[in-house]
Amino acid sequence: MPENRKILVTSALPYANGPIHLGHLVEYIQTDIWVRFQKMQGHDCTYVCADDAHGTPIMLRAQQESITPEALIARISQEHQADFKAFGIAFDNYHSTHSPENEAFVRDIYLKLRKNGHITQRTIKQAYDPVKEMFLPDRFIKGECPRCGAKDQYGDSCEACGATYSPTDLKNPVSALSGAKPIEKESEHYFFKLGDFESMLREWLNPDITQTRHVQSEAANKLNEWFDAGLQDWDISRDAPYFGFEIPDAPGKYFYVWLDAPVGYMASFKNYCVREGVNFDEYWRKDSQAELYHFIGKDILYFHALFWPAMLEGSGYRKPTAVFAHGFLTVNGQKMSKSRGTFITARTYLDHLNPEYLRYYYATKLNSSMEDIDLNLDDFTAKVNSDLIGKYINIASRASGFLHKYFQGRIGNTVLETVGGKIRDPSTGKITEHSADYRFEVLENTTRYASSIASLYEQRQYSLATRLIMELADDVNEWWNRWAPWELAKDFYNPLHPSNQEHLHRVCSEIVEAFRLLTLYIKPILPHLAVQVESFLNIQPLQWADAQQPLPTGHTINEYKHLITRIDPAQIEAMLEGSKESGQTN
Repeated sequence: MPENRKILVTSALPYANGPIHLGHLVEYIQTDIWVRFQKMQGHDCTYVCADDAHGTPIMLRAQQESITPEALIARISQEHQADFKAFGIAFDNYHSTHSPENEAFVRDIYLKLRKNGHITQRTIKQAYDPVKEMFLPDRFIKGECPRCGAKDQYGDSCEACGATYSPTDLKNPVSALSGAKPIEKESEHYFFKLGDFESMLREWLNPDITQTRHVQSEAANKLNEWFDAGLQDWDISRDAPYFGFEIPDAPGKYFYVWLDAPVGYMASFKNYCVREGVNFDEYWRKDSQAELYHFIGKDILYFHALFWPAMLEGSGYRKPTAVFAHGFLTVNGQKMSKSRGTFITARTYLDHLNPEYLRYYYATKLNSSMEDIDLNLDDFTAKVNSDLIGKYINIASRASGFLHKYFQGRIGNTVLETVGGKIRDPSTGKITEHSADYRFEVLENTTRYASSIASLYEQRQYSLATRLIMELADDVNEWWNRWAPWELAKDFYNPLHPSNQEHLHRVCSEIVEAFRLLTLYIKPILPHLAVQVESFLNIQPLQWADAQQPLPTGHTINEYKHLITRIDPAQIEAMLEGSKESGQTN
């Protein structure tokens, strides 16, 4: 990896038709941690996102509320951004797919694809609501499952038995909008010829061993099934009425929402570039040396790792450096449920709990795979109380009192001095043969893991990073107990034990320095708490290089003030009850 990297990072665009919930936050927290780490490394890393603002559901909801789609998406955007900010998700730019930038890029890409022969047209039959006078998306048709007979199932899949099918396979289908029986009606549609890019996609998804992978191996294996079935033309058009962008030279035809959604990454970045004076082409031209990463859920993998790179290739833009897919969230081992109160919105969570607790818990579960993660609420409570309060914050509260009582809050010498390859104790002048014999070895041990933890962050192995950080916190607490500074303090003014003053100062200083290092390591996960700690330690915002720059002798820290509180199980119960109530109105 180059020392000074240019990195553009995106998360999937949340749909502007409802609130952010804890399932969504898996992705945004995962991405934000990675972006914050890259920025702490000193890299030029930009994180953009936007609301996905087009499609039939948004059009219909606006009609139900007797407002324009534009008014609806503007309101939802404000709500989304407020929730993201509260959870510490620090976008460099947040935009909308219903924007001039996005329309310009969508038209540009489409016209280039058409010019290069990658667009075709043909007439198809679709379900049509004769009452509403509109074609029906699959999710707006309901009927009996053709496999198990379950009633009131959607037109694309059965929630009872898991079967997938075509809306025409449903028994006794009805329109979810009017209750009328759909009729079949012909319409001319526009298609993207995905098969034109089969060779490129095969190579991109399955590079040889000398090249870097663009998707996880498990993702590539899943996507290879598409090649086995044969790449089909992708329907990129929808008929009026529809809220979206009209297709050039095709009145009454609109781009399918999934065509313009990923283009929204480009549009949001362009909006950022114009505002900040950044060169857009340096990131998106074919020969770009910048890195481009998409964080997504595994359910939309094929859009991002098949359709999207093919669209970019066919229109002359660069492809992503990598697409990182994650799994789904379950709560207490089950799919989120409104009746159980486990369909928890971001706002309901914020009404009851510290958002950084969720950031930490997700981090303890997340890795570089696509496996699902579970939010077990009992484990969540225990882990936050044990790790963050019992292990990590406990370190600061233990040492700072002694420093302020006996040393005016000043840090003693914590730098290891070497003499001929051996180590000198600055408080006694004693020289030891090996660092393992050195009584203050805890700080050396905490410092030497900086590169290992950095590597884990880079690889998105957050669960391993948090485990290592908490193991180091355990070591620091054990070391504190072994040296028992409270015993040293008893003889602080005893002239028969003058070294106790030096020892107490050194032990407390080492502990504070170790706490600073632990804070640096966990800062990408707990940014708000890190800011509070930086204030307590009276230091500038921590960067990764600071791992090798200890607090200078004589540096004064502020008095310790309470930073975080334990989770009370009653808070969890109140959140679940609140979710049941909000779930009834969603």
